[in-house]
Amino acid sequence: MKFTNQSVMSEFLLLGLTADPELQPLIFSIFLSMYLITVLGNLLIILAVSSDPHLHTPMYFFLSNLSFNDICLSSTTAPKMLVNIHTQDQSITYAGCLAQTCLTLTFCGLENCLLAVMAYDRYLAICHPLRYSAIMHPGLCVLLVLCSLLTSTGHALLHSLMALRLSFCRDVEIPHFFCELAQVIKVACSDTLINNFLVYLVGVTFFAVPLSGVIFSYIQIVSSILRISSTGGRSKAFSTCGSHLSVVSLFYGTGFGVYLSSAIIGASIKNVVPSVLYMVVPPMMTPLSTA
Repeated sequence: MKFTNQSVMSEFLLLGLTADPELQPLIFSIFLSMYLITVLGNLLIILAVSSDPHLHTPMYFFLSNLSFNDICLSSTTAPKMLVNIHTQDQSITYAGCLAQTCLTLTFCGLENCLLAVMAYDRYLAICHPLRYSAIMHPGLCVLLVLCSLLTSTGHALLHSLMALRLSFCRDVEIPHFFCELAQVIKVACSDTLINNFLVYLVGVTFFAVPLSGVIFSYIQIVSSILRISSTGGRSKAFSTCGSHLSVVSLFYGTGFGVYLSSAIIGASIKNVVPSVLYMVVPPMMTPLSTA
């Protein structure tokens, strides 16, 4: 088998959802609609929060950042897929593929961190309401978002820079609609032991820590709500975190579905369907969940 160094490698081929030309117009219409809903819906949230002084609170500050991140996450994958379908050209450059991998990891990681930060915000609001304003001041809110961004960027750069050391065979086909890290590693011709080790060790840790924070926060929240004597008080407390909980369930639920299907099915075009649910549906559903 002939190998080529990554500096010579010019492009990959993204196989997308299906090779059936009759289904391409339908897929294009569905993804275009979903992308427009995602962008417009999340833009409306950002505009509403920025224009209404009553919404200048930590909860809505984090929500607007989550909406902006959802726009960025969708824009990392959907436009390229739509262009590929429209032009009937499945190619993506080597540099473009690695850039897409890095940006996808960054925005997925930032979404993961922001959901944990929002859970912490709801925990303080419900479990420590008297200290909430003193603790969750504007400076801390900005710091939490910046730390989330730096952490997710560092995580993405680690995997992306390690992918630079890989060599690829010619005519590389990725059975996906975007350059997912796991699929890029699988099509490499060089040794991928270190890359796979980092994916499982660093990747799992990076997502498990925020998820543990979310679970801990909601255990405390539910415990505090159950101690409220009045039914009206319980309903009000649940309403303040219900929309966030729905976004959390959708994001982590589809995420676990992707990795479970990947472990069972492997590198197959069939694995694209749960990835669509993970990459496209949660950003689109954020405006609907918070409405």
